Amino acid sequence: MTHNIHGTFVSEKINKIRWRPDFMNDSHYFITGSWDNDQNSIKLWDFQENEEDAEVYPFLVTEFCHKGDVTEIKFLNGDFFVTSSSLGSVYLMKISSEHGIEPLIENKISWEGIHKFPNEEISPCTAFATNDNDIVSVGEDGTINLLNSQNQSIFRKFNNADSCSINCVTFLKHSEILTGNLRGQLKIFDIRASKNEPTTIFMLSGDQVAPLCLQHHPTQRHLIMAGDEEGSITIWDLRQNAYPVNLLDAHEGSISEIHFHPDHPNQLFTCSGAGDVWHWSPKSGGMATAGLTAENVWLASETIKNKLDVFTLMPKLHKPINSVDVNRNKVICGCDNEAMYLINGINIFK
Repeated sequence: MTHNIHGTFVSEKINKIRWRPDFMNDSHYFITGSWDNDQNSIKLWDFQENEEDAEVYPFLVTEFCHKGDVTEIKFLNGDFFVTSSSLGSVYLMKISSEHGIEPLIENKISWEGIHKFPNEEISPCTAFATNDNDIVSVGEDGTINLLNSQNQSIFRKFNNADSCSINCVTFLKHSEILTGNLRGQLKIFDIRASKNEPTTIFMLSGDQVAPLCLQHHPTQRHLIMAGDEEGSITIWDLRQNAYPVNLLDAHEGSISEIHFHPDHPNQLFTCSGAGDVWHWSPKSGGMATAGLTAENVWLASETIKNKLDVFTLMPKLHKPINSVDVNRNKVICGCDNEAMYLINGINIFK
């Protein structure tokens, strides 16, 4: 695969990095969130491409001070995004762009300290998921909060939803969420139900391996992937969720994030605590030969490994890569070596 790698030293550890959804048909903007600083920040970046030497020059557009480590960032649309904090808070942010004025980041709603342990000590908000205007946050306190981007109040709180830290969460549909906890349990909650109890519980594996990230397929929400602390990817078809349909031994270190390509859902991107960024793609002609489609290649039999090519997008680093995101033929990732990387010109096989 032929692509260009551009690294930029930013003097802070990057915990989250996200492309801004196409704004005015311009995909050059992205957001980073730091961690492990005395004062952390959210930063909006742009970059310029030099056609003569194919170099890319990211430059800072604006920044906003963030209370605590940035534990997650997700965009609701091109203007609004949500962040979460190690100090137990969730924030709705806006990129304000007025004619003739450089964009600014503004805090529109703060849900301060909504994650707390029973002794009232602050609990980190470990993750959240979004679905239209709905937000669901989870934390080390085992609590689930249901929020809405148009309302300051907490819509609903699931106290003691779990007896241990909840590491990750995703929406399955507007009324159903899936969580993954420290003990390796995946739990489905019906957020319309009156009880704060899961409707379904199943294990990631038999060894209590903790999931660190969850991702549903862009067009088939019953297809769920979980990346765990031992570097494996477990795949479920939630229409028959007693056992996973596939288990991929992937990275040597823990899997930090999993992302499907937004336009080509048969393409997958992962990053790890071992310092890797990988691109998973069905082998050329493999899907047609096996009678598979882009939607169900991940549900193939145990021979799925023979149907996939795995490409290393950049040389392995000696520090964890915490976050990855993809837009068109560009991949960005943030690392603990105080640098971010833009991988330009990746091949997306259709």
